[in-house]
Amino acid sequence: MKLTTAAMILASLVSPTSAFRIANLGSTTARSAATAAYRRRAASTFLPNPSAAIAASSSSLQSTYAHPRRQLTMAPLTLRGGSSALFSSTTTAEESTTETSTSGPKEIFRSDYTALPFKVSNVSMNFDIRDGETFIESELTIVQNTGEGDLVLDGEADALTLLSISLDGKDLVEGVDYTIDGDTLTIVSSLLPTTVDATSVLKTKVKVHPEKNTQLSGLYKSGSMYCTQCEAMGFRRITYYPDRPDNMAIFDSVRIEADKEAYPVLLGNGNKLEGGDVEGDRHYAVWEDPYPKPSYLFCIVAGKLGSVSSSYTTVPSGRKVHLEVYSEPENVSKLGHALESLKKSMKWDEDTFGLEYDLDVYNVVAVNDFNMGAMENKGLNVFNTAYCLADPKSATDLDYERIESVIGHEYFHNWTGNRVTCRDWFQLTLKEGLTVYRDQEFSGDMMQSHAVKRIEDVSSLRGRQFAEDAGPMSHPVRPDSYISMDNFYTATVYSKGAEVVRMYRTLLGKDGFRKGMDLYFERHDGNAVTCDDFLSAMGDANGVDLSQFSRWYQTNGTPTVKYSSKYDEESKTYYLTLTQESNSDEPLLIPISVGLLDKASGEEVVATKVLELREKEQTFEFDGLNGDVLPSMLRGFSAPVKLVRAEADASEEEDLAFLAARDTDGFNRWEAGQKLYTSLIFQTLEGNQDESKTLDYVEEAFGRALNMDGNDYSIQAYALTLPSESTLAEEMTVVDPVALHKARGDVRESLARKYLSEIRAKYDELTEAMESSGSGEDIKLDATSIGQRRLRNVLLGYLCCIKDTAEERDAASELAMKQFESSYGMTDRYSALNCLASMDGEESVVARRDAALQKFYDDANGDALVLNKWFMCQAVADLPDVLDRVKALVKHPDFTLTNPNRCSSLISAFTMNAAHFHAEDGEGYKFLGDMTAQVDKLNPQLSSRMGRGLIQWRKYSEERGALMKEALQELADMKPISSDLFEVVSSSLKE
Repeated sequence: MKLTTAAMILASLVSPTSAFRIANLGSTTARSAATAAYRRRAASTFLPNPSAAIAASSSSLQSTYAHPRRQLTMAPLTLRGGSSALFSSTTTAEESTTETSTSGPKEIFRSDYTALPFKVSNVSMNFDIRDGETFIESELTIVQNTGEGDLVLDGEADALTLLSISLDGKDLVEGVDYTIDGDTLTIVSSLLPTTVDATSVLKTKVKVHPEKNTQLSGLYKSGSMYCTQCEAMGFRRITYYPDRPDNMAIFDSVRIEADKEAYPVLLGNGNKLEGGDVEGDRHYAVWEDPYPKPSYLFCIVAGKLGSVSSSYTTVPSGRKVHLEVYSEPENVSKLGHALESLKKSMKWDEDTFGLEYDLDVYNVVAVNDFNMGAMENKGLNVFNTAYCLADPKSATDLDYERIESVIGHEYFHNWTGNRVTCRDWFQLTLKEGLTVYRDQEFSGDMMQSHAVKRIEDVSSLRGRQFAEDAGPMSHPVRPDSYISMDNFYTATVYSKGAEVVRMYRTLLGKDGFRKGMDLYFERHDGNAVTCDDFLSAMGDANGVDLSQFSRWYQTNGTPTVKYSSKYDEESKTYYLTLTQESNSDEPLLIPISVGLLDKASGEEVVATKVLELREKEQTFEFDGLNGDVLPSMLRGFSAPVKLVRAEADASEEEDLAFLAARDTDGFNRWEAGQKLYTSLIFQTLEGNQDESKTLDYVEEAFGRALNMDGNDYSIQAYALTLPSESTLAEEMTVVDPVALHKARGDVRESLARKYLSEIRAKYDELTEAMESSGSGEDIKLDATSIGQRRLRNVLLGYLCCIKDTAEERDAASELAMKQFESSYGMTDRYSALNCLASMDGEESVVARRDAALQKFYDDANGDALVLNKWFMCQAVADLPDVLDRVKALVKHPDFTLTNPNRCSSLISAFTMNAAHFHAEDGEGYKFLGDMTAQVDKLNPQLSSRMGRGLIQWRKYSEERGALMKEALQELADMKPISSDLFEVVSSSLKE
């Protein structure tokens, strides 16, 4: 499943110009003594202390507890279930909590895992879809597993009405043969198979109401279609079942019946066996999935859908696979990019990992109401429309890139997640971290620039995951406990998990990593396994001991690596000393990729070499050097750590300027520039800019980037972009969002004024080149064209930030309006709209802004994804009355709290508009609290994400922190409150 968050939605909706302001681009920095108050606390930021929480606003993703066995102590409360169910089927009936329990929720611990006493081996189901209610019959073949205990089936009390239940043809009697306690149904073991060869058949019939299911978990209705979402615990909202990933069963037959005119398309997992008409203008379809799968991969869809289709022949086996991508009929013209991306994904996985598709059909369905990004259901992927629909008039370049990436991600899950799945949800990173790594490599190949992709991924990691590591809900990539499984889909599990997989690749090399992957599939195809199984396969395939590396799976927080060096002229030897600090009791194995540049000539004298940091402190020697060198450290960001000098000195920024100009590693060259920008912004914040040479170094780096040769326009755009406010806030002990916003804006404006003529000349040059190469409706999606648009829109942002006088505001708004009116493609049009949305002042300026917003809305003509962009650009606008505008938009007829995309595009987007959300009067916090409370009644998964906008209250001033805490406390006092939101709120309030 592809994670979607407010931050991801922001990045997919905002223009390149404003995306860089919000989407967490940036890095750590070394600063002079004048900015010591804001230096990174290298020795303390990794501590799991809430007071060390980093300001991430609501870009922090979902997370879970990291402290084993710690129980919550709170006043009695009422918990709602739904997507916030508290227990897996390992929980006994005596331990279970009902949906109206007055006791606090229980944590579930990884250490308590036990195998199921009985498993389901085969499943047959029948869905009878009627208006207002659906009847579901299930036939489960029960086999003995350990045989030690009763059969405990999960089934959410607020979702299911049990109509009948029988075992081996005998009707069961409640209270005698089975009991229902809260969200579990228990059948006594004496009625079940007593030998491993024996089987029993359990039949149930339940009734559900998908039309009323606003949680979007289980079977629900989105627009005119029915669909399902079962990861992580949605199948228990469909029928009674051991709803956990280690029960892998073959779904022999899934029959779907519905009204033929209203729901002509009936889809299920696997291959279609048959279909036809039945009485009453109805029809049916039967699907079979021959591969064993856990219940979270189950899916059906029924609706009036349009589609595009094609075929793909696998290599080397030559299987011809029918490919079809579905959507509501009015969106069919936007499906082509998704279909082509699917073909690219299939070929890439064959070429890179030798993995072929294994069914005759691969279907994808775009759904407007969806909590996550997409879902890898076997043979029937379900996608959030934001990650499936695209055409030049509605989608930005970033949308196109994300669609390609997410299509790839879900397809790659066919092997890393479906064929081999995780034993329990604590092992989630086994499938998600590995698959994120695979989709990152795929995207880098498709972009033809791994440096660009690496910059984007590391920027996101630092902006969100590092903050999560330092926050109140810090946890390892393989957590020790959770309350609500839905809070477990985190940046740590996904993004840091991908970095852990990347470290395998760095340590073992390309061929060694491939050998490990091959052995992993050879050993575990068709099984539910653990992170330890993956580590063993990697080690055994390469004949290496990776036991020390396993500590990454159990260590929370972001490690810090400090370095110092010296050159001995007499022996011509360079000594590099590395030390590590982390939450691990024993040293981690950290791969540090290093290159050495000659200080005199700038030439690379030692190419990239991977140093294995295994001790608390190690010194590495490089001999045969004819002069002093400068290290290029952590090339390609070879490990998810914070890198700092052991001792800051006056030469640090001079060295950064040297690396920004001469480093042969593209990522590190960008990184050096980001550190210089960061240092200058903090000096500006402190009013100490005149005391250093930082401005000179920054202007030199900016000017060099502006005049960069070649056609790698995306690298150039990133080199010109300042670190985001959220990344900068991560560096501060106490965050002042208003002052930080001003300091960053001052630096940006200073650079814009210094290089105004050059920026405008480059902007005009790109405009002319783009027009001469074919503009209009012919929007090209090659790397060069995307890079040109990305760079031009960054330059537009600089030109539009010069607006101190009436004349400047008029010129800026006129330029933005000209681009808005002349652009056909969404990328350039939306970038201009974002610039205009923050324009204020004279009547002519306001008139342009309002006219552009109205035009954009009218042109959307009801297109949901375009309207999301319209709401978003107003939520992130830099206007003094932006909160009032957001409140007014909540009442807009096109706004709804029931659609996750729409809700995030306005409410969550506003929380990332830090300077205004964190206004000193606290009105932003009250607004978010009110909205979160309303959403919690509808969709607990969404409310828990929204609540994260308040959890970093310890990071702000005493006054702001008190107001944020007050809003959190009001949420904590709600009755009822979902366990999803309860976990987030209580973790933050916990002393």
